[in-house]
Amino acid sequence: MSDPVVDHLLARQDDILRDLKTLLRMPSVSADPAFAQGMADAREFLADRLTAIGMENVQMLDGGGQPAVYGDWLHAPGKPTLLVYGHYDVQPADPLDQWTTPPFEPTERDGKLYARGASDVKGSTLIAIESAASLLSVEGKCPLNVKFFLEGEEETGSPSLRTLIERYRDLLDADAVLSADGGRASREVETINTGARGTNKLEFTLRTAAGDLHSGRYGGAVRNALHEMAALIATLHDSQGRVAVAGFDSDATPLTNQQRADTAAFPFDEAAFLAEVGALGHGDPQFSMRERITLRPCLDVNGMWGGYIGAGSKTVIPAEAHAKISIRVAAGQDPKRVLDAVIAHLKSHCPDGVELTIDRAGGDSPASTLAPDHPLVQAAERVLKGETGQRPIHVRLGASVPITSIFKETMGMDTLMFGFNLPDEPVHAPNEFFRLESIPKGLTAWPKILRELATFEPAAFKA
Repeated sequence: MSDPVVDHLLARQDDILRDLKTLLRMPSVSADPAFAQGMADAREFLADRLTAIGMENVQMLDGGGQPAVYGDWLHAPGKPTLLVYGHYDVQPADPLDQWTTPPFEPTERDGKLYARGASDVKGSTLIAIESAASLLSVEGKCPLNVKFFLEGEEETGSPSLRTLIERYRDLLDADAVLSADGGRASREVETINTGARGTNKLEFTLRTAAGDLHSGRYGGAVRNALHEMAALIATLHDSQGRVAVAGFDSDATPLTNQQRADTAAFPFDEAAFLAEVGALGHGDPQFSMRERITLRPCLDVNGMWGGYIGAGSKTVIPAEAHAKISIRVAAGQDPKRVLDAVIAHLKSHCPDGVELTIDRAGGDSPASTLAPDHPLVQAAERVLKGETGQRPIHVRLGASVPITSIFKETMGMDTLMFGFNLPDEPVHAPNEFFRLESIPKGLTAWPKILRELATFEPAAFKA
């Protein structure tokens, strides 16, 4: 049966694509102050568009960093209130010489739209805005109350988000969050993202002497900080890749039969996955590779350094060695407790006489989880099953999305990631693209999920 709102959206695809290209030409790189004008231009573009489609209270929210763009439509009494999330900032385009076409000049090629931010996440953000626009244009109303919150610091870790929530709590309060960020897990099968791993970080230093020493005079007689670091790092995993930290996964929620079945049903070729990046497989053999990268915690060394790394040689015995570690935590885990377990392991395995200093720890963010019967999940299932006739597979992200845990922690709001970008669109890398076929898919699904969410009582979202 024809849907007038969807028909209206699909008839406007050329206009929507034109506007998306305009937004993509604005270099809104939040990490680099040199792009301040691009950030300002993107904010103004989005604020103007929200105003034009009928959103009210359109304003910039200042949290001390890059402002967020806000607008609302609150004329559906008794219906749920939904916070629609997106972000307008993008990653730096470097290295520029690896782009086939300029990163901020959107280019169509082979059914793909190439530009920095096309996939992450301006394409999906504009789909969300235009869906609300057509509902208001065709039906004169939205099926539920809508608040748009378009962040400008997602690509730098959302450093001002907590301040924004403190300052604008009443403005941002809603029953749930529908995010244009997050994306789909597969082009071949429909999926619903029901969560993401959390994260924590650690940087530490080992010292073995007061200063670097001449290797001819002291070699064979004193400890080498880099040797000690390599040995200490090696204690973090066993030979198969299992994390060897005592209690590392003790609070992880056990995998359910349904989770394992959904993971097994997801089309995933382990050999192709490794071959694509020229990597070697490693990890706990009692879990499949797909389970390890989405459902299980992990610990990785991100960098090790010390001594002389310049041109030529310098025959020294380094007195200091440094390392950075990242931790991904699974559902049920307390990221601070896991970090404490890693620190305790480092202390207990550090050789006597070697000085261990924790230089920086923190940035903890717990995993996020949506229950299978949550209204957000039920609504997404109805929409996606209606499109394909098949139940969408429930998946989790292996990466971490700070907003999901922060909104839950500070405001008790759950988040469903309902973006339409795909994992093979090289976000954060040269030649990022957004598939043009994803635009009509998103424009078809977003009005429908807004209608489905409107069928629930507000209290159901926080039951």
